[in-house]
Amino acid sequence: MDGQGPFLPDYESVFGQAVARVRAEGRYRVFADLERKAGAFPRAHNHGPGPDEVTVWCSNDYLGQGQNPVVIEALKRSAERMGAGSGGTRNISGTHHLHVLLENELAALHGKEAALLFTSGYVSNSATLSTVGKLLPGCVILSDSLNHASMIDGIRQSGCEKRIFQHNDIADLERNLAEIPIDRPKMIAFESLYSMDGDTAPIAEFCDLADRYGAMTYLDEVHAVGLYGKGGGGVSERDGVAHRLTVIEGTLGKAFGCMGGYIAGSRDLVDAVRCHAPGFIFTTSLAPAIVGAALESVRYLRAHDELRQQHQARAARLKALLTEAGLPLMPSETHIVPVLVGCPVKAKAITDKLLTEHGIYVQPINYPTVPKGTERLRLTPTPLHDDVMMDHLVAALTQVFAEVEADAPARAAG
Repeated sequence: MDGQGPFLPDYESVFGQAVARVRAEGRYRVFADLERKAGAFPRAHNHGPGPDEVTVWCSNDYLGQGQNPVVIEALKRSAERMGAGSGGTRNISGTHHLHVLLENELAALHGKEAALLFTSGYVSNSATLSTVGKLLPGCVILSDSLNHASMIDGIRQSGCEKRIFQHNDIADLERNLAEIPIDRPKMIAFESLYSMDGDTAPIAEFCDLADRYGAMTYLDEVHAVGLYGKGGGGVSERDGVAHRLTVIEGTLGKAFGCMGGYIAGSRDLVDAVRCHAPGFIFTTSLAPAIVGAALESVRYLRAHDELRQQHQARAARLKALLTEAGLPLMPSETHIVPVLVGCPVKAKAITDKLLTEHGIYVQPINYPTVPKGTERLRLTPTPLHDDVMMDHLVAALTQVFAEVEADAPARAAG
């Protein structure tokens, strides 16, 4: 050692360099320090730079259910009756009657025999895909190229052979299916609504291929459940194909305004996941207050289709305003309203100006959420974003886009 002590890794420099690389690419994320105002959605108190009050334009609480008085009252009532926490895993004292009621409600929502709650939509995807894959020896999972990170993680953990087919491409999916022996287990995994582009999957056609080639189907309805279909069952309900799907996965954290994830399917499949998935077995269950609020929210949205109609009308109006203003609206057939920027540095500059100068909060969407060169603003209008808010947003976007474009040469030279 020549009198020198043993070499010690410089751990902190590794972490610092990892962050520095993200900063150098212009995609370092800064969290807005906001405080939602119950009863005033989409307004929020801003604890960071800019005006004290801002309007939130990027929330996944698509219908404002997180501040629906009946949902909040259900949360309070459940906490007062059962306390703050669940007390354990579902296997050890953590199953409360509300968990059972909510699982029954979610199964009914999708027309399935059973449902199973998880602590988040990420966990429900990861745990279910990995577990089902491991239970089927030799299984091949065919995954849409734009599937969410949670689905990719679950497929990786399954240890199954994975085939990626081109996004929403029926012909490419069939080509892959035709290359797999008909008697080999296989599962097609895809989303109903892709939240960054706002397009939907050809669910019926994928089910046709599954029938033809003997495959299971796994549908992620996270960004559609509560928002589409007469009862809020998602795109699969809207299209009349929910009964054809093996597994439907969803979340309680978006349209339902609460927290948690779930799957719905046959009684045997759901029970198999319940018995074998580490992501379910070894984690504390959702707090009763959250479950009580989610149960009320699901029941409420199943009975209030008018909210879905209002939501679609608001999204259509905003798209029309953006188009009329000549802003770079990306194609979208759903409630997602993406505006192309194409550069992480510009995207951050735009959103910083919107927040500090106009009281508008939009989070830039950068790589790895979207491919490099397609950085964007992802606007999510709700039934509670009125005409005045929309007009203000479009005027601010028009001004800020022009300002940032004008500043671009100076930034490049600097």
